[in-house]
Amino acid sequence: MHLLPTTAPTTILLIRHGETAWNAERRLQGHLDIPLNPEGERQARLLAAALATEPLDVLVSSDLMRARQTAQAIAGLRGMPLHIDPGLRERCYGGFEGLLYAEIEARYPREFAAWQARDVDAELPPGANCGETFRAFFERATAAILALGAEHSGKTIALVAHGGVLECAYRLARGLPLETPRDFKVFNASVNRFVLEEGVLRSTSWGEVEHLRPAVLDELT
Repeated sequence: MHLLPTTAPTTILLIRHGETAWNAERRLQGHLDIPLNPEGERQARLLAAALATEPLDVLVSSDLMRARQTAQAIAGLRGMPLHIDPGLRERCYGGFEGLLYAEIEARYPREFAAWQARDVDAELPPGANCGETFRAFFERATAAILALGAEHSGKTIALVAHGGVLECAYRLARGLPLETPRDFKVFNASVNRFVLEEGVLRSTSWGEVEHLRPAVLDELT
């Protein structure tokens, strides 16, 4: 009798990038390449300090600037290489990108209504970039995470990505239907922990932001 080979579990730290000016004003970014604002840069430094002593074998980032800047803070402090994977990009929102939520509703009322109703197959209006349906985005983002987890079996990897990517991972790990509302928070510069074992993704810790508290203390001193 031949037993199928088993793979060692992979520990995944899935991290959202630090704050940008567009995050602060609720302007949709998508694939538009927006840098961190000063608060986001501070969050990235605090995040890097918090992870400085954690076992970490591999560091991978989305290719968008806000994620790369956040990941580079970690890489620089630890002296480790940073790998780039475009599969970890945020969802592309087509014509929605660069607009405030109120502007999207006024300019694209039908598409906005479908988006808010969580029509996961609704097409987005064209823009500078080609939009993705939520289903297509979910498949792309989760495939990238699972592939990286499988490639680095038995290791601890940190993936620096975006709010939408974190949402996709959480839904996959928790078995949540794509159509249900997002009733969980996705924080900037948060650490969210998963384990990938035998192809199954499990969430073990969500929304760790305790490392950002020194920023609040700094305001008081």
